[in-house]
Amino acid sequence: MSKVIPFKIPKSQKEFIRFQRDEGGHFYDKLHQHPEWQLTLILEGRGQLMVGDYLGRFEPGDIYLMGSNVPHVFRSDQEYFEKPIQKISRSNTLFFDFEALGQGIWEVDEFSELKQFLVSIKGCYRIIGKTAAYIKTQILDFHLKNGLPKILGALEVLQELQVSTGIVSLNRLDGNLTYSESEGKRMDEVMQFLLSQSHRQIQLQEVSDKANMSKEAFCRFFKERTGKTFTEFLSQIRIHQACQLLQESEFSVLEIAYQSGYQNLSYFNRTFKKIKGKTPKAFRKSFDDFI
Repeated sequence: MSKVIPFKIPKSQKEFIRFQRDEGGHFYDKLHQHPEWQLTLILEGRGQLMVGDYLGRFEPGDIYLMGSNVPHVFRSDQEYFEKPIQKISRSNTLFFDFEALGQGIWEVDEFSELKQFLVSIKGCYRIIGKTAAYIKTQILDFHLKNGLPKILGALEVLQELQVSTGIVSLNRLDGNLTYSESEGKRMDEVMQFLLSQSHRQIQLQEVSDKANMSKEAFCRFFKERTGKTFTEFLSQIRIHQACQLLQESEFSVLEIAYQSGYQNLSYFNRTFKKIKGKTPKAFRKSFDDFI
């Protein structure tokens, strides 16, 4: 797995559905893509999900569906990389390889609606509500299935996703966006740098150097692939990290602003409200009231 892009799912050549259980100190931390659909249930672990042009937090209980060849990474929070390992990350995933079914199956009338559904899925989706509860049960029990029950179980999951309103698109840009191997490596270098260094002041020149590009070329490259400017993307990373600290620590808002890379409290408050729709204090209070 030395190459970031593409990422190959270990499986036989003719396996339509594969169940995979991942457990370790952190999730696989390289930006990657693969032709198989991916349906992932997060059981333990927290961090940043980067997929296509979307950046957001993932938490235990979240379920995500990713279409074919969507660049993505579940990047665990820094505390999951610390030694000795104190925290565990666990997930269960179903990989759907539709090419293994062959082309003839799509000529069958009963599969026409499924074919239309497959064409419509582009990018990444969060599964919510009753659909999430159903999918969670199916994924947790999927390792018990073999042979025909395994195939039928996979089709039942697809049927639920097809008819459900509990499938929410997370991407704004074209979900068909894919990276060449060199682009994938370049983006992974940039993402890892931003996540590890977001607590301090970062100059555009530093990031463009990581991408081995001029500042102008890097800005175009980054905006085309994320839909955001470098500054906007970095702000999102910092505010997501601030949200985590507001929820899980007793640090003051000023301390959290500094730890998140902001030297000016007023600017931190304005940026936080622009992204989250409320001030840091209001965000913390709403979370405290909820729990």
